[in-house]
Amino acid sequence: MSQNILESSDSARHARPLRHAQSVTLDEPLELELGGRLASVTVAYETYGQLNAVRSNAILLCHAISGDSHVARHDEQDDPGWWDILVGPGKPVDTNRFFVICPNLLGGCRGTTGPGSTDPATGKPYGRDFPTVTIGDMVEVQRRLVDHLGIGQLLAVVGGSLGGHQALTWAARFPERVQAVVPVATSPRLNSQALAFDVVGRNAIRRDPHYHGGQYYSEKHTPEVGLAIARMIGHITYLSQEAMTKKFDADRLRPRNVPTDFEKIFSVGSYLGLQGDRFVERFDANTYITLSMAMDLFDLGSTPEELAKTFRRAPCRWLVISFSSDWLFPPDQSREIVNALIASRIPVSYCNVQSACGHDAFLLPDDFPIYGEMIRAFLANLDGEQPVPVARDDGKSQGPTSIFHQHRLDYDRIVELTPASASILDLGCGSGTLLARLKEQNHRHLVGVELDERKILTCVSRGLDVVQADLNKGLGAFADQEFDCVVLSQTLQTVYDVEGVLTEMLRVGRTCIVSIPNFGYHRLRQMLTEEGRAPKSGGVLHYEWYNTPNIRFFTLADFEDFCRQKQIRVHRRIALDTEAGAEVFDNPNLNADLAIFVISRS
Repeated sequence: MSQNILESSDSARHARPLRHAQSVTLDEPLELELGGRLASVTVAYETYGQLNAVRSNAILLCHAISGDSHVARHDEQDDPGWWDILVGPGKPVDTNRFFVICPNLLGGCRGTTGPGSTDPATGKPYGRDFPTVTIGDMVEVQRRLVDHLGIGQLLAVVGGSLGGHQALTWAARFPERVQAVVPVATSPRLNSQALAFDVVGRNAIRRDPHYHGGQYYSEKHTPEVGLAIARMIGHITYLSQEAMTKKFDADRLRPRNVPTDFEKIFSVGSYLGLQGDRFVERFDANTYITLSMAMDLFDLGSTPEELAKTFRRAPCRWLVISFSSDWLFPPDQSREIVNALIASRIPVSYCNVQSACGHDAFLLPDDFPIYGEMIRAFLANLDGEQPVPVARDDGKSQGPTSIFHQHRLDYDRIVELTPASASILDLGCGSGTLLARLKEQNHRHLVGVELDERKILTCVSRGLDVVQADLNKGLGAFADQEFDCVVLSQTLQTVYDVEGVLTEMLRVGRTCIVSIPNFGYHRLRQMLTEEGRAPKSGGVLHYEWYNTPNIRFFTLADFEDFCRQKQIRVHRRIALDTEAGAEVFDNPNLNADLAIFVISRS
């Protein structure tokens, strides 16, 4: 069995005292959303970096159910934190530039008031008498901590999983206090499957014979077995089937010899047993019940209309990240958030990162080059740092005469064709070259749609709002006639559902601009007819026949016929010879390698 088979996102966490934790007691009573009150609340928190003179560089980091205030190490002698890959000097959440605050949650067991804290009414731990708290209660405590630190507005709130729920709540409850929100691997509410796992976990704790009705703090034995089982169940949901297959199948009947009383016939058994035992060392069973119940009660809305209403008052900037193999918080739930933001015309970028790691992906290094750098770029633009320099092309060609090269002649004309101060949707926006040029024209609302996650990263680094979507699946997130202009540049030949994509464009945009390569171009005709070879040139068709993304082989005449058949009005056609850098007027279907059409519904 490999040496790292027992490693997990929990491996760096420990039960040792948090050397850099601070605490403050908020003496004002906390009235709880579901009834009851706490006479006072003590909050444990850690800070990183320095608050600048104008107090504008503060970022709040929100932890998931098993986390605490120790998000990252403070120095080389410090213990690692639960998000060490993200937070620190020179890291995406750069503590050389940002003042980072990470509080332990209300209901926690690492310094913040929770079930293990002393109830002033009895002088004993609250235990089962600790009231039911909500994510809203937790965020209210965080707000009071931020006030205590003298910070009027946070630059950003960042959190994953349950931490993402807190970030969403900040935006919904205190939109004026947050400049930007980064929810990662989260949801507007849990689905029934996720709820079911939590229900089983809580029952495992409560049915442990050493639970003692939640008042076990003075007992010789505590509900360690129930808590470990709850953690084992939870840990299964954090992984993906692919991750578990890769991690355990090769050695499935050769478990690691670890000191655990749980079954370890299989390698996955020794792994889960160790994870459960480690968790018990640093966590409290009542806290697990409290935090998991708060997560399960969280509900920002079950319909698009409810979610849109929830976020309507949250016009901060958004970066939403999900992971493709996350079945605990599936990507569709992140898309619900994104669609609600789009419906309210709130600036948002979104990427569903391709990952094999499951829900735990946001804590692991495997996909960090994408999601970590996306967060870095997003925060850098918020902070006014110059965007990361990127090539002006979309990486489709290196040929000096290619229409996909650094200078896109069609982009020049598209910029000229867009109405002043328009709202524009750029479909298949690539690395954002056209959007960046349109942004310079001070258009009032710009949105890009792109499928490739690396190109989305480049767009985010340029300060652009781009959402990940497959054009072939429609534009359901956007309303009828939402944009003055919808652009599709040199992409139509790559899509499967041509008619569907154009129909959606014409639904969403008042006018549409489509640029298409002309496969009737004379150089391509010559190569096919005279040489008998698959057409290829330094212009439109620079790919080999076996690696081309172009699945449609059509001409300007074909496209014009299509428009006539579908009753699409062509307002204007501009034919170009991009190799010569000139507009074509004589027989464009033969002499132009590219054309731009301005179209609308008749």
